[in-house]
Amino acid sequence: IQGNDYFVSYFTTRRGMENVLYVAKNEPLEPVQHHLLSFFANNIAVSHENLKLREVIRDSQRELSYIIGEAVELRSKETGSHVRRVAHISALLARHYGLPDNEAEMIKLASPLHDVGKVAIPDLILNKPGPHTDEERQIMQTHAKAGFDMLRKSDNPILQLGATIAHEHHECWDGSGYPNGLSENAISAAGRIVAVADVFDALGSKRCYKGPWSEAQIREYFTEQRGKQFDPRLVDLLLTNFTTFAAIRGQFPDPQ
Repeated sequence: IQGNDYFVSYFTTRRGMENVLYVAKNEPLEPVQHHLLSFFANNIAVSHENLKLREVIRDSQRELSYIIGEAVELRSKETGSHVRRVAHISALLARHYGLPDNEAEMIKLASPLHDVGKVAIPDLILNKPGPHTDEERQIMQTHAKAGFDMLRKSDNPILQLGATIAHEHHECWDGSGYPNGLSENAISAAGRIVAVADVFDALGSKRCYKGPWSEAQIREYFTEQRGKQFDPRLVDLLLTNFTTFAAIRGQFPDPQ
């Protein structure tokens, strides 16, 4: 709809989003201005459609990461809620750490893949209720490299980050971790963050080899491992905001 001094355009996207563009001037609009406004309105419709499509793709990627991560957890007789909690804890910790929102969101999307390499571990070792022998422990530790190898060849940035996280989330700040003995900032920020989130949630959860730890026990463990297993700054952020991180368990509880 257009007049001498106004232009109104109504359009809907293929997904049903309704939009109105209204432009008015104190003087008559030139024909070329009407043409440009019509062209602009069409571009807005396309942009809205593309933004919605990106949102759908992102949501699909997130759900796929959860599905893969949960499948691994279920094989190891652990609850799939763990990967969702780790994702949310990791994203929140990343924001407290000062990472931009887009990087925190990427870590949230990729972190459910941290243990995907466990699919290469035999069930007898993966689900052993007691402590592992030295040989079994060495086999268990291969899951970090296996997960990296599964994901690293993808061009998808989420899977690429997932490969890094899978490879590095058992590295330790003091260099005593595996598979490569990386230390301090040689470990990616994502790897350091997911390492904290993974252990934080695992300690508070029931496992085939242990019961859930108390808040006091978890606090004591992270205090002891500050600057050893974990980035000291991340530990400080975790302990300072402990209640907030612990509340995520209530949002994604284990099934009874």
